[in-house]
Amino acid sequence: MAAFTAKNLSFTYSGSKDPALFDLSFEVQNGEFITLSGETGSGKSTLLRCLKPELTPNGELCGKLLFNGRDISKSKGRLSAEKIGFVGQHPEHQIVTDKVWHELAFAAENLGIERDEIRRRVAETACFFGIEHLFERSTTALSGGQKQLLTLASVMVTNPDVLILDEPTARLDPVAAAEFLSVVSRLNTEFGTTVIISEHRLEQLFSRSDKILALKDGRTLCFCEPEIAAEKMGTDGVLCRSLPAAARLFSALGLSGSCPLSVKEGGDFLCEKLGHFPDSQKTAEKDPRQSGAAATAASRIEEARKDSRPKALEMKDAFFRFEKSGEDILKGLSLTVYEGEIFFILGGNGSGKTTALSVAAGIKKAYSGKVKIFEKSIEKYKGGELYRGLVSLLPQDIEPIFLKDTVADELKSVDRRSYDFLPLDDSLLSRHPYDLSGGQQQILGLLKALSTKPRLLLLDEPTKGLDSASKLALSSALKQLKETGMTIVAVTHDAEFAADTADRCAMFFRGQNVCAAPSRDFFKSGSFYTTPFVPITKGFFEDTPVTLADTVAAYSQAICRRKQAAALNGETTSRCDTAPRNEAAEHDESVARSGRAIGCDEPSCRGNDAVFVKCSQKKGGRK
Repeated sequence: MAAFTAKNLSFTYSGSKDPALFDLSFEVQNGEFITLSGETGSGKSTLLRCLKPELTPNGELCGKLLFNGRDISKSKGRLSAEKIGFVGQHPEHQIVTDKVWHELAFAAENLGIERDEIRRRVAETACFFGIEHLFERSTTALSGGQKQLLTLASVMVTNPDVLILDEPTARLDPVAAAEFLSVVSRLNTEFGTTVIISEHRLEQLFSRSDKILALKDGRTLCFCEPEIAAEKMGTDGVLCRSLPAAARLFSALGLSGSCPLSVKEGGDFLCEKLGHFPDSQKTAEKDPRQSGAAATAASRIEEARKDSRPKALEMKDAFFRFEKSGEDILKGLSLTVYEGEIFFILGGNGSGKTTALSVAAGIKKAYSGKVKIFEKSIEKYKGGELYRGLVSLLPQDIEPIFLKDTVADELKSVDRRSYDFLPLDDSLLSRHPYDLSGGQQQILGLLKALSTKPRLLLLDEPTKGLDSASKLALSSALKQLKETGMTIVAVTHDAEFAADTADRCAMFFRGQNVCAAPSRDFFKSGSFYTTPFVPITKGFFEDTPVTLADTVAAYSQAICRRKQAAALNGETTSRCDTAPRNEAAEHDESVARSGRAIGCDEPSCRGNDAVFVKCSQKKGGRK
């Protein structure tokens, strides 16, 4: 029997004319792992909330939606509470008790399960999820990753048949996200739990999924196996960008055959195309004057040059703790951000990133050390002066900043014409802000943060809930804001977004800034906090690519050099066909404008438009 069956399912929010979901038909079998994909506002969260009767939004539901063969409206109450588990992207909204052990027991207590049975279930669950050491901990003292894991564990105490997750890793660092998804995968493979998960991070989910349900404007684009979904999504200029890095690279190069879906498969197809090409060996031939002491001296000269620039934010030996007798969150943090730069902060959950932003915004006060805003001590800003055209903060937990009943009312103080690069569809103006998708809420929140026209903009996880197209638009918007002279400091777990957007990046660890470097250098040297293109291309090129555009350029140059070498040896060559597809690589502005192969130095390619190969032209597929 199918877990869920939808037939001609449509849903329209109250007060809206256009349906958020339109004519969906699909069937999820028991024990399947389903990944839900789609751009921001495509209806993913709406669909997931419809699958959990208690969370169904206020509006009109048409068509059929069955759970275990019964109308889902008849599954409300105990049946839904026991059989359908739901984990959202805001764990603090689901955690209702003060202690970890009580949170684990809470749902079972509400169901009236006997005390001894509750104790057994709680013990088993705590062991499985590895949170025994947190058992007596206050829930407010947990990191973001720990809260999300606790939320999942508390849901699983009731032994649900179905687990629904709505962007559960949106606020997790890369390591915590990987661990969380690994646990979810175990629940599916070891216990047969049906998993339906909505994510914008598809890097680790695509190959684990039985099927991909991709939505486009509230309609079904595809509902099929990952290999087929990659082909169909690859033909869509927006959804193509949400594919795993290996698939995006494959599509950008216009290659045919089996599309790789994982980092390993991406490396395998590069090896097949390039072999052990000697580019990577050239690193040993570099001028020794560019290494060791000389490189260190050059770095110091560069830092000295930068020191002469005006500083927008300076923190020196800053310490902060929430309670007088509590543990320090910031432990001698030193950080410098220069005027007019985009500066991104990465690091694990609980490393002090969000706290540092709060201190920089004057919301929290360091008990020791110095904090300066535009080279003036933060204590000298009086009477709200700091927030009148100087500093604005967009927090991670965004919903509390919405105080009005409609989007239109929230935007009354915003000059939208000044920020037309942050589009918010007029059809959303009549909606309540809480009825927006996570990505739409982010855009609305950013518009509100910009209403004071700040010189220093602080952003905490600005890509949370955003699809790849929205990230592209946001990256472009931040660069436009930089051109106006604005300084931007952002905390993020999104390495690709940081690599495409930031001038410099810093790594936080245990309340300290352990390193800061230009964005490209930062990610080239990273192992876990880096882009997926770094491990995919490891060992193939002299200069490790960081972004999709970098990788396409390196590949094109390698192929061209190979062909030139073959020509010198008297071998026949064909015209270079490695130009990137426009829609897959258009985040690189030069490619989007010119449509030419990046870095292709083959004479036959110079000055010629690239030949873009559509996914529909590909032959073959994964067996």
